Amino acid sequence: MSKYFKTKRARKESILGLGFLLPSFLGVSIFVLIPFIDAVRRSFSETMTRKFVGLANYKVVFSNEAFKLAAKNTGRFLIICIPLLLILSLVFSILLFSIKKLHNLIKTTFLIPMVIPAASIVLLWKVFFDDFGFLNKIIIHFGGSGTDWMNSSKAFYVLVFTYIWKNIGYDIILWLAGLNGISGSIYEAASVDGAGPISKFVYITIPNLMSTLFIVTVLSLINSFKVFREAYLIAGDYPHESIYMLQHVFNNWFTNLDIQKMCAGAVLVAIVLLTIIIVIQKLTGSDKGEVV
Repeated sequence: MSKYFKTKRARKESILGLGFLLPSFLGVSIFVLIPFIDAVRRSFSETMTRKFVGLANYKVVFSNEAFKLAAKNTGRFLIICIPLLLILSLVFSILLFSIKKLHNLIKTTFLIPMVIPAASIVLLWKVFFDDFGFLNKIIIHFGGSGTDWMNSSKAFYVLVFTYIWKNIGYDIILWLAGLNGISGSIYEAASVDGAGPISKFVYITIPNLMSTLFIVTVLSLINSFKVFREAYLIAGDYPHESIYMLQHVFNNWFTNLDIQKMCAGAVLVAIVLLTIIIVIQKLTGSDKGEVV
């Protein structure tokens, strides 16, 4: 009899759980899955006639110079920013974890860049990196010559700085959640065995943070595509070639109603991102069902 009630209770809990998930699933299906499926269909056809053209749109995208430049810049941006953000945020989170005083205040300070609107960040850019901005005034004051930061190759590094500045606080909070999930008794046992700080970090902290590493890396990857807002607001549709990203290409194709190219490019980006996420999942062991 008790087994029956347990089964009935488990069934009710499953139905309740599905009920909570249903609104989110419907929203994702309507606004993400269905449009993406339609984009896949459009990537193999002409926009006006809907005639099936096979891989013709993909060939056009691969031969497009703007797409090649944007893909190159985006890849370079990801290769530099993601590892740098992960390392810096992990270092700061470990330091913050060891500091008990003013713990919450420091965490809040790191999160402030996330709540600042993109338009306000653009104003900060102009204050610091404009021809007559604060940074150039300091350089000229010490005998140097001013730099047109946003219309030179240095614009790329300004974008890198902005991305890290805005996202480091969010990643620190995620790392702290992972660090809080590691039992203190493990460190105590290691100390009894004579393990030093480096050994504890290598053999205890890092292995127990692998699932957190997967989450932080994927979210950092997704957030890297949001930096386009700042680049677009300050430099427009066609910024300096060093910060001409895939989002610029898609935005310009959409403006010109090159829907078939935009859909083909979106499918290619989705495939690359999915592949990267699967590789990260395999490397971190998150596919084995480990829990943070």
